[in-house]
Amino acid sequence: MTVNSPTASVQQISPLPVACVIFDIDGTLARTNDLIFASFNHVAEKYLGKTFAPKEIRALFGPPEEGALQVVFPPEQTAAAMEDLVEYYRAHHGAMAALHPGIEELVRYLKARGMKLAVFTGKGNRTARITLDALGLSRYFDLIVSGNDVRNHKPHPEGIRKVIDMFHLSPEEVVMVGDSLGDIKASKAAGVRMALVLWDVEDKDRVLGAGAEHVFHDVAGMLAWFQSLLK
Repeated sequence: MTVNSPTASVQQISPLPVACVIFDIDGTLARTNDLIFASFNHVAEKYLGKTFAPKEIRALFGPPEEGALQVVFPPEQTAAAMEDLVEYYRAHHGAMAALHPGIEELVRYLKARGMKLAVFTGKGNRTARITLDALGLSRYFDLIVSGNDVRNHKPHPEGIRKVIDMFHLSPEEVVMVGDSLGDIKASKAAGVRMALVLWDVEDKDRVLGAGAEHVFHDVAGMLAWFQSLLK
């Protein structure tokens, strides 16, 4: 396992070629958790008269927002709650979400080196595109696979396999960049290399124990790794 820290040098550079990098969004490209929690609680308070702790909301992650709402909302309220959630998410995005420092430099570098860039996220298509558009990242990505685009959500590898099939790649040419157990398990099942990022992770010990091939504590370290890999 390659581990990068703010003071560590880049080591154990893989000799395998890289043709495509797949990114998760929440916690990987962008700081969005506060916005996600606030959006969910906005509709929970409006329709249910209650709010949920972040831990309770995280437990609903996996399917896109519609799936999470269906768990706690009556069927007759789900569609309206979803519309309100998306509107709140869009309206408050500028104040409550941001790119992690260095991310645009990283994706710009990869794009300039001819990499195919994709997103594989559990977010629904609407909130995923709001975030990518608002933060100026949409132009860099060749394919976006959201939670609405797969039958089987993370940790199932269906989304990664969609990217592999779309670009006619072998798994060995692909790197998955993410911050969760779901990302690690999906990458292992798809046979692609996993780059675990820890710059927005609370339960670091848990994800560190899941066996990702490469681990990065900051974006600068990941950029240096790719620069060494692609030189």
